[in-house]
Amino acid sequence: MNVIFQKLRDSLTQQAFLLNKMIQLHRATPSIQHPVWGITNERQYYKMPTHGIGRWRHLLEKKVQRKKKDHLQMVPVVPSAGTVYGTLNVTLSGYDMTVVKCFSQYIHHMCNRLNIKVEECYALPTKTTEVMVMPKHGTKMSVDAVLKTHRRVVQLRSLSTELCPIFMDVLLKNLPEGVQLSVKEHTEEDFKARFKERPELQDLMAKLN
Repeated sequence: MNVIFQKLRDSLTQQAFLLNKMIQLHRATPSIQHPVWGITNERQYYKMPTHGIGRWRHLLEKKVQRKKKDHLQMVPVVPSAGTVYGTLNVTLSGYDMTVVKCFSQYIHHMCNRLNIKVEECYALPTKTTEVMVMPKHGTKMSVDAVLKTHRRVVQLRSLSTELCPIFMDVLLKNLPEGVQLSVKEHTEEDFKARFKERPELQDLMAKLN
């Protein structure tokens, strides 16, 4: 009986020794599928699908190519007919830019509700006025205040003569304090008034011509 146990023990120790030796050999020799770092330069993952892992260009914002702005051209003036006005300019002016801007938006919304065609809304160049004060004893004047006049224009087209009195009555009743209102037909001079004058450029153009 002891001989059988001894043989069984010897066989188990021999198998354990062989298994340990196989493990050591397996660790020492690198495999092809899983190479050890620094032993081989073969990269098997190049042929394997990555499913977009590591891509980052889709996270960046796409650059939108801006189109070059064309030169502003004058809109053809619509002539007035029997029951319809032509192109009208509703001009607002005041010292408070916020009030002038909000009232121009109010006019635009009211025109949309009344089905009045709005050609465009734009701002005119700001005018600056200096208030000079002369002291009691002396002749040298000094600047007391600087007033900036802001202007907005709502251009209407084909306004009905029947709707015009009602439209003007609503505007005058809701006109804010400090805002001046004027309505006139659109002309070429009004279109040129949208741009700031550059006397230096005009002098250069005159010399070239």
